[in-house]
Amino acid sequence: MKYLLVIGDGMADDPVPQLGNRTPLQAASIPAIDRMAARGLVGSVVNCPPPLPAGSETAILSIFGCDPRRYFTGRSPMEAAAAGIPMVPGDAAFRCNLVTLEDGDMPLEEKRLLSHSAGSIDGDSALAAVAALLADPRFARALEEARMELHTFPAFRQLAIQHQSDLSGVRFTPPHDHLGERAGPLLPSGNSRAEVFARLMTLAHRILDRHPVTDKRRAAGRLPANGVWFWAEGTAVELPSFRGQYGMDGAVISAVPLCHGIGVLRGLEMVEVEGATGELDTNFSGKLEAAWAKLNQYDFVCLHLEAPDECTHNGDLPGKVQAIEWLDSRLTAPLLERLESAGLDHRVLLLSDHKTLTATRGHGGGPVPFLLYDSRRDSGGGRPYDEEAGEAGPFVENGSALLDMLFEREQGSSFSL
Repeated sequence: MKYLLVIGDGMADDPVPQLGNRTPLQAASIPAIDRMAARGLVGSVVNCPPPLPAGSETAILSIFGCDPRRYFTGRSPMEAAAAGIPMVPGDAAFRCNLVTLEDGDMPLEEKRLLSHSAGSIDGDSALAAVAALLADPRFARALEEARMELHTFPAFRQLAIQHQSDLSGVRFTPPHDHLGERAGPLLPSGNSRAEVFARLMTLAHRILDRHPVTDKRRAAGRLPANGVWFWAEGTAVELPSFRGQYGMDGAVISAVPLCHGIGVLRGLEMVEVEGATGELDTNFSGKLEAAWAKLNQYDFVCLHLEAPDECTHNGDLPGKVQAIEWLDSRLTAPLLERLESAGLDHRVLLLSDHKTLTATRGHGGGPVPFLLYDSRRDSGGGRPYDEEAGEAGPFVENGSALLDMLFEREQGSSFSL
């Protein structure tokens, strides 16, 4: 038996007026996914239990079988694990996004936050922007005084580690949930320990806003990477062994460090695909071939697509619908065809990790639809895969139970297929 977990990041949504009050899932043409849904089980699940944040950092922990109410210590430690960055007791990790702040002569606090990803900045430009910061003696000195190290990556996602850190009482804000808002109320706050992060962000903006690498992006008509944003704070985390819990090994295919980090911490193989960007231009064919290769090596494979989430954050509704359709036509359909042609029995769990809302360009909590399919059986359910069908099906209160359902460990459960 082969087990395939497919995550369409942020593809669940609320009804959208521009789509005739349909959701992007309802508007998208997804025949392969709907064929599985018609023969399988469609329900709804809570992957982000309150009061934890509605985001992949809690949702994907749930989906991978770890209750975030027990294991969540922050997003960035899981990303550090994916990058092989060691953390010791007393260390804290932070995401350090390259962002776009509104142009103008007003202070940082009055500027609106326009993009959480500096306009989906490309790798070379991201590295150039961070190099400009680290080459500035003022910023290098401020990092040293803050006992911080900045680890660079060819993407908007940078990572910082603070040694001898005390995060008690400090509040950080996810930038993607507050696009279009003034930066001032969103800066790190809560007590005096927050001031070091706010000062670093202010200094970074002062250095980058009129730096040649930033002006080069403006001249090319692109959003400038004229600031950094600390968030997703957390301390070191340990997760239980996947093999110990489920009796098998597997692989995780994603463009997102968070997904890889959770996999690494669980003992799964991290598979990086050249050209996998996390955006709509990601290397779909490369991810398909990687997934098929790993299905031939392991019994369990997770295939994660970030594009629906990023398109929503970028305000690109047609892109979100396209990403969902390509998840179906470029990944799901050909994988099913190969499994069927090879005569391999398979079970598939396909779902959105959380909602990403077209109305706000931010994440939303609450239940999301899941699909459980078994190639050996026809449930006769006949439902499509969307939010409405999920609400009409069985409800799973805790997403950490989903893998038990996929692996048929829920003996006697009303959710069995």
